[in-house]
Amino acid sequence: MMSPFETARIAMVDAQVRANDVPNPALQAAMLAVAREAFVPADRRAVAYADLEAPIGDERCLLRPRDFAKLAHACAPQAHDIVLDLFAGTGYSTAILARLSETVLAVEPNERLAKSAQKTLMDQGVANAVALCGDALQGLASEAPFQVIFVNGAVEDVPQLWLDQLADGGRLGVFVRDGSIARARLYTKAGAACGFRVLFDGSAPLLPGATRPRGFEF
Repeated sequence: MMSPFETARIAMVDAQVRANDVPNPALQAAMLAVAREAFVPADRRAVAYADLEAPIGDERCLLRPRDFAKLAHACAPQAHDIVLDLFAGTGYSTAILARLSETVLAVEPNERLAKSAQKTLMDQGVANAVALCGDALQGLASEAPFQVIFVNGAVEDVPQLWLDQLADGGRLGVFVRDGSIARARLYTKAGAACGFRVLFDGSAPLLPGATRPRGFEF
């Protein structure tokens, strides 16, 4: 007999992933296999599979399953790829991406969340990923280049450092917020050039420190 969480996981994939133009069997299988409830605080597990951002504390949250799946699908991680997972929170995105790629390096600026991510990844048997505490806005230049960079939230401006750390042919998935609107973008690198296309509108919250500098106002 399936547990309530397993039943909720199937319903999430059916209603929020398959139904929202994510025809990716490998991604669907990963989202069915990873226990999303393990990556949220115990008192929030009842809403782990709801169609909303799941709070993880310190004013942070996991992306909505629909938004996460659509952006991860667009990034198209492959079995040989090295992935950089930025603002990884408690590591849910890391665990999913680890099932789709060779190695995932997760960077989370909040020390508590980074420690939680590493512990949960170990508890869940994720052997090809590691969660580090660091300045996610700086990326991880020491390990670049990356075939995929995935950002768990919205920024007002995409740091050039992230684009510089993409491999030739690499993909970067991120939400860019303009006022109340967050639009998912996929950046693709070809040689020294990077271009992007807008994918869809989402509800990703603005990440800490990811606002553009404000000019002086009278």
